[in-house]
Amino acid sequence: MQIAIVDDNPVNVTLLKVLARQLPDTETVEFLDSREGLAWCLANDPDLLIVDYMMPELDGMAFIEAFRAAPGKSLTPILMITASSDTDVKFMALEKGANDLLTKPVDRAEFLARTRNMLVLRGHQKALSDRASWLAQEVAKATAAIVARERETVLKLARAAEYRDPETGAHLLRMAHYSQLIARELGWSQAEQDLILDAAPMHDIGKVGTPDHILLKPGRLDPEEMTIMREHAAIGFEILDGSASPFLQMAAVIALTHHEKFDGSGYPKGLVGEAIPLVGRIVAVADVFDALTSARPYKPAWEVDRAVAFLKENSGSHFDPVCVSVFLDHLDEVLRIKARFCDDSETGAAA
Repeated sequence: MQIAIVDDNPVNVTLLKVLARQLPDTETVEFLDSREGLAWCLANDPDLLIVDYMMPELDGMAFIEAFRAAPGKSLTPILMITASSDTDVKFMALEKGANDLLTKPVDRAEFLARTRNMLVLRGHQKALSDRASWLAQEVAKATAAIVARERETVLKLARAAEYRDPETGAHLLRMAHYSQLIARELGWSQAEQDLILDAAPMHDIGKVGTPDHILLKPGRLDPEEMTIMREHAAIGFEILDGSASPFLQMAAVIALTHHEKFDGSGYPKGLVGEAIPLVGRIVAVADVFDALTSARPYKPAWEVDRAVAFLKENSGSHFDPVCVSVFLDHLDEVLRIKARFCDDSETGAAA
């Protein structure tokens, strides 16, 4: 345990040091200048602070007040030494933040008893703090494990959907990273970025409920077939909805809203503008750009310039203009993502 002693009288400092060092496993640091002592105490973490009341420039009351006002110094035990027997002085010291007081001349037995009790208290504080830190770490580990299992389960569900809808895993990775890029540039926290990175690949999970003759049709869908195909947004929401998990909650919203259009002409609800959840607006840009620049059975992959022009032309109608803007402002990074998750064997369809 470390005890800081602050007193402008060298004789008093020597006496207090000798007494304090009679306690087991203790060391002392002493200061005759109260300002120097305060600076040290603020920069360090003593287990007990012993401070005299009457000192020049910065007296004990001002010392305690300044010390207590600093972050993280509210629990450090403070013992004030005073020659005054005035009750008002004692009350003021307690109000400023002193935990206990001793009157000069200091009695050896009383000093050792009071300081010993205060150091025991400090030891318990540290033990509780260490315990709380350990518990927080264990909770974080357990939570991380749960989140990892949760994400693994949903990703396997997405893989199951891929067997019915032959969009490649590379498409899912690209559009997820595009979504994260947009979210980052919109000022989302790292935790929120991680959520959308993991949740975005669930956007078309509802296609597990789409009949094969529609989902796998090589040509264009007729109006009746398109109506059935569009049901996958609501189906995906029903699959993912109702969870207490923030990850699954975001995935459910993405599944439901990524086909909404900014001008209200999208589906399934025809939402307009900012009534569309932001995650849906983000994923709409990411998903469409990758679908356009990927080969499908019914079309070759578009050149990037053509896809960029499409985004610009439909900004404000199909797409949120802000999402389009930040996406195109970082096109170099988009192209690096596209190259990183390249799959020359890609085939499939996107509705």
